[in-house]
Amino acid sequence: MSVEQAIEKILDAAPVIEQYESIDILDALNRVLAEDLSSTIDVPGYDNSAMDGYAVRSEDCQVPGAVLPVSQRIPAGTVGETLQPATAARIFTGAPVPEGADAVVMQEMCEAQGDTVTVNTVVKAGSNVRRAGEDIKNGSVVLTAGKKLRAQELGLLASVGLAEFKVKRKLKVATFFTGDEIIAPGQPLKAGQIYNSNRYTLRGLLQSMNCEIVDLGIVPDTLEDTVKVLKEAAAAADLVITSGGVSVGEEDYVRIALQQLGELSMWRIAMKPGKPVAFGKVDGALFMGLPGNPVSVFVTFLLFARSLILKMQGCDDVLAKRVSVMADFDWPAVKRQEYLRVQLVEKDGRVAAQLYPHQGSGVLSSASWADGLVEVQMNKAITAGNVVPFLAFQGMI
Repeated sequence: MSVEQAIEKILDAAPVIEQYESIDILDALNRVLAEDLSSTIDVPGYDNSAMDGYAVRSEDCQVPGAVLPVSQRIPAGTVGETLQPATAARIFTGAPVPEGADAVVMQEMCEAQGDTVTVNTVVKAGSNVRRAGEDIKNGSVVLTAGKKLRAQELGLLASVGLAEFKVKRKLKVATFFTGDEIIAPGQPLKAGQIYNSNRYTLRGLLQSMNCEIVDLGIVPDTLEDTVKVLKEAAAAADLVITSGGVSVGEEDYVRIALQQLGELSMWRIAMKPGKPVAFGKVDGALFMGLPGNPVSVFVTFLLFARSLILKMQGCDDVLAKRVSVMADFDWPAVKRQEYLRVQLVEKDGRVAAQLYPHQGSGVLSSASWADGLVEVQMNKAITAGNVVPFLAFQGMI
């Protein structure tokens, strides 16, 4: 199965969380809107000055050097009086433009002299005035359901006075890890043991996606224990994600337990790193089994689990975005879709992707070093200078 086919199947099977909760805007970062939100005001609410300067009638300033008496001073937060003909008002950024004025002249184009100001330019009506409703009209939809709330969305909602709204509840994701050879950091290593890096990679990725994590730790490598914890995980979460134990070996108990308790939809994908990836269902919860190799866990999460989680969270934008960069390396044609860890550098005035020298699926340092992944299509070689698709970690993590 191709990567694209696998993503399509996963998303087709993913339900969207229906439950929601009301939340304060201060706690809403990275949450997903559960309702359309409309403005009850115009933004700006009144014509206001775009800069510090002088509010004038444009008809009084049709030749450079017009000298006008300054009749009033209007700071932000105050409302001035009607501007009389052949006068100017000292005005500051954000202050309401007084009735009678139809333009603002920036202070750099003026020369103040006592109680008068000389306007050293020809003024056009509407110059430097932000019109009422220019940004947002009263009654217009500001954001739609499914929008993931970043800092800029929170600022936008605050600008129309929305302090509380409905968001999807947090997605509950259960994790556990199999393998008698893995132990927790902080413990002494014995012969044949390794530290469980996958737990912390996976937890960090889930935390970055604002999931509620049910961490069931390391599970003894037996079928009985695996069946027990898989039941427990499915009962506690919307989604179960594991690493390791989903290959074809006789001791890959996660795959065997899933086949006993639920269903296994697919698990062989034409990609590297990442084979195998398991996807299925158990007791009403979705299941995704990621490979055991550290880089494979990281890459397959970004390609598959991330989109799955976003879909279940109700997001309207779930697919990873690719941009074009120049390859600064050669790569042979392969029969599987490959994802290479690269770092972006500037070369000859262009952005180029520099390859990490060791691309093995166990070399986790490559993921820390890299800025993202270059996607190598099946049966397509890369020559230095070619334009290639790039998936940036920034924005995905």
